[in-house]
Amino acid sequence: MSIAREIEDIARDLIKHQHDHPPVRDLNREMERRRTFANRVADDFARLVGSWVFVLVQIGMMVVWVGLNVVNLLHPWDRYPFQFLNFIVSLEAALWVSVVLMALNRIADRDRLRAQQDYELNVKAEEELKALMNHLMHQDEILLQIVNRLDRGDSEMKRLLRRLEGTDNGGSGQAPHHEGAKRPT
Repeated sequence: MSIAREIEDIARDLIKHQHDHPPVRDLNREMERRRTFANRVADDFARLVGSWVFVLVQIGMMVVWVGLNVVNLLHPWDRYPFQFLNFIVSLEAALWVSVVLMALNRIADRDRLRAQQDYELNVKAEEELKALMNHLMHQDEILLQIVNRLDRGDSEMKRLLRRLEGTDNGGSGQAPHHEGAKRPT
């Protein structure tokens, strides 16, 4: 077999070890495309309800409500024990809890998608590692073939050298000694 043909076979074997996989998805962009106007509003309200600004404004509104009804500067519309204030706060709490739960559901959906994407990335990484290991094993095999060919070639060269030395001596068994010439070992 000629050396050129062997090189072509090696190149053909290397081409077999190429692989493709689908691209990685951008989850944030996907989630942003899926969001509706109502989802955006609910997320913004949930972000507001979970802030200190909201808590301080609620406390301020309750203090003003109680103060105006206790001091009697205006005609009191909700006397102690402030049943109307209790009703308003309960209604508001039910509304805000619903909005926050909707936002939490979307966050849970996003987390499920992220977990799925992490799984897909792990599978891709595992496939990539397997492909790399197979490729490295294949390269090891090729290198061993090359080393064996070189070893056979070296043995053949040494055999030919011994044969040449034997014919130069006329079969005397001793190598000729030339001044300044060194015999390869």
